[in-house]
Amino acid sequence: MTTRGFTTMFDTVLVANRGEIAVRVIRTLRSLGVRSVAVFSDADADARHVREADTAVRIGPAPAAESYLSAERLLEAAARTGAQAVHPGYGFLAENAGFARACADAGLVFIGPPADAISLMGDKIRAKETVQAAGVPVVPGSSGSGLSDAQLADAAREIGVPVLLKPSAGGGGKGMRLVRDPAVLADEIAAARREARASFGDDTLLVERWVDRPRHIEIQVLADGHGHVVHLGERECSLQRRHQKIIEEAPSVLLDDKTRAAMGEAAVQAARSCGYAGAGTVEFIVPGNDPASYYFMEMNTRLQVEHPVTELVTGLDLVEWQLRVAAGERLPYEQDDIRLTGHAIEARLCAEDPTRGFLPSGGTVLELHEPQGDGVRTDSGLSEGTEVGSLYDPMLSKVIAYGPDRATALRKLRAALAETVTLGVPTNAGFLRRLLAHPAVVAGELDTGLVEREVEGLVPAEVPREVYVAAALLRQAALGGAEGTGWADPFSATDGWRLGGERAWTAHHLRVAGHDPLTVRVRSTPGGGAEVLPDGAEVPLPVRAGPPPGPGAEARFTVQLDGIAHTFAALPDGTWLGRDGDAWHVRDHDPVAASLTRARHAGADSLTAPMPGTVTVVKVAVGDEVTAGQSLLVVEAMKMEHVISAPHAGTVTELDVAPGSTVAMDQVLAVIAPVEEETA
Repeated sequence: MTTRGFTTMFDTVLVANRGEIAVRVIRTLRSLGVRSVAVFSDADADARHVREADTAVRIGPAPAAESYLSAERLLEAAARTGAQAVHPGYGFLAENAGFARACADAGLVFIGPPADAISLMGDKIRAKETVQAAGVPVVPGSSGSGLSDAQLADAAREIGVPVLLKPSAGGGGKGMRLVRDPAVLADEIAAARREARASFGDDTLLVERWVDRPRHIEIQVLADGHGHVVHLGERECSLQRRHQKIIEEAPSVLLDDKTRAAMGEAAVQAARSCGYAGAGTVEFIVPGNDPASYYFMEMNTRLQVEHPVTELVTGLDLVEWQLRVAAGERLPYEQDDIRLTGHAIEARLCAEDPTRGFLPSGGTVLELHEPQGDGVRTDSGLSEGTEVGSLYDPMLSKVIAYGPDRATALRKLRAALAETVTLGVPTNAGFLRRLLAHPAVVAGELDTGLVEREVEGLVPAEVPREVYVAAALLRQAALGGAEGTGWADPFSATDGWRLGGERAWTAHHLRVAGHDPLTVRVRSTPGGGAEVLPDGAEVPLPVRAGPPPGPGAEARFTVQLDGIAHTFAALPDGTWLGRDGDAWHVRDHDPVAASLTRARHAGADSLTAPMPGTVTVVKVAVGDEVTAGQSLLVVEAMKMEHVISAPHAGTVTELDVAPGSTVAMDQVLAVIAPVEEETA
């Protein structure tokens, strides 16, 4: 790897990314005394990474294609600020060989591997052929590049289902499709190509044998520009949803010392086979019942999202060593110098709503608490006031816990997730906490399908009663107004007081996003207490609440229900959110208006957008006849594709969108009039 003459650390580095990874890189730059340059789109003008950098440059409008994916604008920003090197983070252009070459042509050091290594390992087909020639075992699959749909289908049938369709140019689970039924191969290949083209600009696919109940083990490698390569142990990444990692840990409970050494050596050989330099990751698929039988899947030619767990068990700052290697330094470590101490586990906090099938969410971060210290680390790009939209990846932050053993790390991570607060933006924090308490996870009995098999039990089907209870009590307190020091007219009170009788119930119509409205009745009791009666309940709930917020105090309430205390906060827009590890956005609701809205806009014949995003595919037109379950439209948001299917057989009578249309959550996309049943 050439270093453009640099023999000491850089003075200025441009960080060509956003969010938590940009903040993470800036932290190490600051510790090394290196000036950091952030870049931002219009959507990120007030983002945390912009504020924390030494200087920041606008690179374009909100769409990534016109900002973070524009090599030209990134290089212009580097030239304007005197940067000597560019750190790409991960995602965007981090594994783009063309960008690496463009940096070199501009006299900049690309803080990553050589462009040729990126190109080779970025093509999964060539990568498999290269490492196989170096003696690394690979997963059986198709051979050759540029296969047609028919050739892919033939290869899948020859291998035998189940098979996995994978984009040759990308990673992160984007465009991957598990196919168990040969009858749907054509549709799955078409969908995989669309996602690959949208995510990577390349729709080349390959097909591989699917290993049932596999474990996903990856090896972190570190190589300098002088031919020296070491590995830093493994990470277990088997807890995945939709082929995307959500929990990662180091080391893996699956591997013994002998298997760890063998896989580490295979990863080192894979890195050497492509002339690698810098930090990289070699990923393996491992049969859970036979850890010694491992297969190379791919090599990620960049820093990984889950790099913090390796940092915690090795004591090395991987970003620092990326910088040192890029500046021409030699690695001072031999393989025997690398020691793994303790255990670390990471959870990815994403803007998604588990109660709505994990569809992307969004909103404004109204209150934020991110745990740090005592073996807990949060890598985040958030701050209060951050607007989370649908333009970029849904990952918001990473919560990482470290302990002397796995059980301690698990306990610390569950506690840290319960502490994490991102009020205003629904996240998967509660889901992750429940997953980490699952008996199979606690026992280390993992595989890549575990989450999908257990997901229903990890997502509460109903909104907890205490959420509605707290919202109703807070609303009741708000209706009471500020306490005065003088006489108040009892007939003007809104607390249910009436002459000559018990206090009346006050009804509050409340709704949590994605759930039907619920009416909760509240009335005061002697001594400043309250009774709460939800719809369907015959007796008031055993609730203790208080103290209510006083005049001028922050609207915050603690509710105890069934022996568990929950804290809730009032927000400026008059809605109420719970804080107990799960954030629930509760809004006052008019059930009459809602029922009219549903009748017109979201009836059984209507297809609505499950998330805010962009319509990418429209397969029908008004007047077309469709069958039940037929794929009609595709909506994309936060790099996730969602297929909209016909709810029943019928005729398309309304079609309100076209490819490229931007849609809001629950917006009507089309209406399908059902087939009229013939009468005798």
